[in-house]
Amino acid sequence: MLITGAELADGRVRDVRVRGETIDAVEPTNAGLDADAGERVVDARGRHLLPGAVDVHVHFREPGASHKETWTSGSRGAAAGGVTTVVDQPNTSPPTVDGDAFDEKAGLAADSLVDYGINGGVTGDWVPESLFERPLFALGEVFLADSTGDMGIALDLFEDALAEAAARDAPVTVHAEDETLFDEDALEGDLGGVGTAANADAWSAYRTAEAEAAAVERALDSGAASDAQVHIAHTSTPEGIDAVVEAREDANGGAPPTCEVTPHHLFLSREDARRLGTFGRMNPPLRSEERRAAVFERLRDGDVDVVATDHAPHTVAEKRQGLIDAPSGVPGVETLYPLLLESVRKGNLSLERVRDVVAANPASIFGIEGKGRIEPGADADLVLVDLTNPREIEAGALHGAAGWTPFEGLLGVFPELTTVRGAVVYERDPVTGAESFGESVGRNVRQR
Repeated sequence: MLITGAELADGRVRDVRVRGETIDAVEPTNAGLDADAGERVVDARGRHLLPGAVDVHVHFREPGASHKETWTSGSRGAAAGGVTTVVDQPNTSPPTVDGDAFDEKAGLAADSLVDYGINGGVTGDWVPESLFERPLFALGEVFLADSTGDMGIALDLFEDALAEAAARDAPVTVHAEDETLFDEDALEGDLGGVGTAANADAWSAYRTAEAEAAAVERALDSGAASDAQVHIAHTSTPEGIDAVVEAREDANGGAPPTCEVTPHHLFLSREDARRLGTFGRMNPPLRSEERRAAVFERLRDGDVDVVATDHAPHTVAEKRQGLIDAPSGVPGVETLYPLLLESVRKGNLSLERVRDVVAANPASIFGIEGKGRIEPGADADLVLVDLTNPREIEAGALHGAAGWTPFEGLLGVFPELTTVRGAVVYERDPVTGAESFGESVGRNVRQR
């Protein structure tokens, strides 16, 4: 495949040739990259070519909850959104806490259209010896408070897991909330009705910002003591991000900590919780508009390392319950790039910054060979977009199994073409809107 006249994130206009699974050449347009006989040529003039996104935080729900999502449906959404690598978290059924559970999930992941990593979980029943014999992506999400799957653990087990990971140079992704700082009184008042009629703002009041900040500090201290590589998942507060930045500056040659934020914490706040009801319940919860804006500012200014989705789908029926009974989590893998690219279009983020936080940085932080960049020798994970052509996000036009999105009605810039190691896994005609998907070519990024 030869892609001609594409503008890269840094503003260079280039022709990009793909041979087999990798990028063969990146040259100035009209510099002599002529099409071979029978080679597909994609005229990308007026469009941007980006590296495929690496979403290091998804819950594709298999095994155990395929009515919520499958590796096929989840990866179709990923491909349609320009995500070419996903990392699945361990809170499935059974949880991925030993070698047998890893093998079961790996068999299901063979249906993926995009490349993937599989994380290992930590509970009182985990078997690190068998887990680390597998091509494990990382430890985590390690839960310092219960969420979906009830995998919250105590500090002593967390520190044991950090030591196991440090001995094997494995990163550890941490869900940082301190349950002792939750405000139980927040759930004693009027919690509203079911679904969108629920008072979801009470969930934000319950799982306090202070609970996150304290747990982030504790996780960072434990990580530094064990010399483990700690990555703080879905950081929802400026205080949490600032703690990571400070710890990174004080790393003194050790493994510097990193953090991610999610699109829902960048683009939604407690003001939206009133509209969304239980469809806006997640852990950690939506924060005040002031905190949301501060998190976005830190993304723009370079303090945030990664944007990942915490894609955690549930069915409409499951979410249409009262606040206490409805499960936490929102879908988001398909809208990661579109929402951030709309911010670029509006002038709120640079395209290079978006490229870094969704592709280059996660690939570098987690040591994913060949991912996150457009250069000769890299995997041909490519996404073609037209920044002049946004569209409204509509649940009915998305491809995951959940059937809803918290971003309904917001604008997003969606891909026209997505490739995974040179294979076209998604294509959309920009005129007719006709879509097509490729085959399941995904493979474990730890098995090259």
